[in-house]
Amino acid sequence: MQMQSSCSLPRPKSPPMARSSIIPSSLSDGLVFTAGAFLALLIFLGLYCFLSPTPIPNRLFSFSPSFSSTSSHIDDTYDPPDETFYDDPTLTYTIDKSISNWDEKRRHWLKLHPSFSGGRERILMVSGSQPYPCRSYHGDHLLLRSLKNKADYCRLHGIELFYNTALLIPSMNFFWAKIPVIRAAMLAHPEADWIWWVDSDAIFTDMEFSLPLDRYRAHNLVLHGWPELVYKKKSWCSLNAGVFLIRNCQWSFDFMDEWASMGPQSPDYEKWGKLQTSTFKDKMFPNSDDQSGLVYLILTGKGGWRDKIYLENEYYFQGYFAEIVGRLENISARYIEEERQGPAVLRRRHAERVFVSYAKEMKVQLGKQKGADTGPTGWRRPFVTHFTGCQPCSGDRNKVYSADNCTLGMYKALNFADDQVLRIYGFRHASLVSADVQPLPFDYPRSEE
Repeated sequence: MQMQSSCSLPRPKSPPMARSSIIPSSLSDGLVFTAGAFLALLIFLGLYCFLSPTPIPNRLFSFSPSFSSTSSHIDDTYDPPDETFYDDPTLTYTIDKSISNWDEKRRHWLKLHPSFSGGRERILMVSGSQPYPCRSYHGDHLLLRSLKNKADYCRLHGIELFYNTALLIPSMNFFWAKIPVIRAAMLAHPEADWIWWVDSDAIFTDMEFSLPLDRYRAHNLVLHGWPELVYKKKSWCSLNAGVFLIRNCQWSFDFMDEWASMGPQSPDYEKWGKLQTSTFKDKMFPNSDDQSGLVYLILTGKGGWRDKIYLENEYYFQGYFAEIVGRLENISARYIEEERQGPAVLRRRHAERVFVSYAKEMKVQLGKQKGADTGPTGWRRPFVTHFTGCQPCSGDRNKVYSADNCTLGMYKALNFADDQVLRIYGFRHASLVSADVQPLPFDYPRSEE
């Protein structure tokens, strides 16, 4: 089950990179199946945390962003006997029946579970991959590394994670598979204000960055995109549907019903494919896809959804890997230099549970530096690097990319992110293309002068 969009923006490819010891020289069939089995065992890493500007009164207490929802503030040991929407025998988790009055139902559940109310808005990150082993030589290992990357980010920021490997609606495969999962997650997690979908091939490459949630208070869906490409160019690549935030509210259930009506389970699937290809001249395949469907709803204003959709492009909410991977070494070097020349607090050893406070110190330091901007011309870490079109599990990558662009690029991005985590544990990789790690001396990196 492939859950990522394959749209690749027409931008310059990253330069070819030499092979390195980062890629294992051999793997037996047994190891491949072991990796797949281990990945399956990690299906669930529950997490709920912060987020929401809905009218639901969901803020009765506050807690530190460095604490997970397993904090002592949360009482998850008791579920009152009062009836809730869960006791309704007509409720279904599948998409064949609409959900109604969700805001009221969710509000009632939160009233019965007051310890889940209040404080920061809560996020549940949702991701997933196919229910069977990868065909690609490196696929299972890359999926495992990518899952670890998401688990690391969630742990550092007090977010909960649900990783799914089940195809909930068999007819909704490929990129459509995420809609049933997100819908079910909204029902299973009424305490979550937002659901954050992240494709399996999207990698967090700035572990310190936190979502600017206040910016999205008036919106219910946040995607990376460019309005001028939507309205002027009418491009199906004007946004990316592989990483997005969707609010846990009635609007979102209604929106997903309309979005899903363009999918392969719909009797109008073929009609939507023709309509999309006639609308978007750069769409090169005939089938209706989730991303084109989103662009169509925004472009046409059909359903009145676009007023609540935010197209984010001020930072790498998700960044195109081909314009990022070739710059990772230089970005890493600039951050090391900031730590070397900056105040001692940037080099101070600290517990992982206070990671967020040190991330804030680095944010202050970067704010003083010229060129510390996000985007293609800046040297700030990209928040999310998305390997769209690489298809690491199937290996059926877009032909414009080489194996080095995709496979080695993913390993580099994963090590780049992992170094930010290992730093807390006193280690870092020997290089971005090495699986080996080395210990860090006291007062690193000034101690290396």
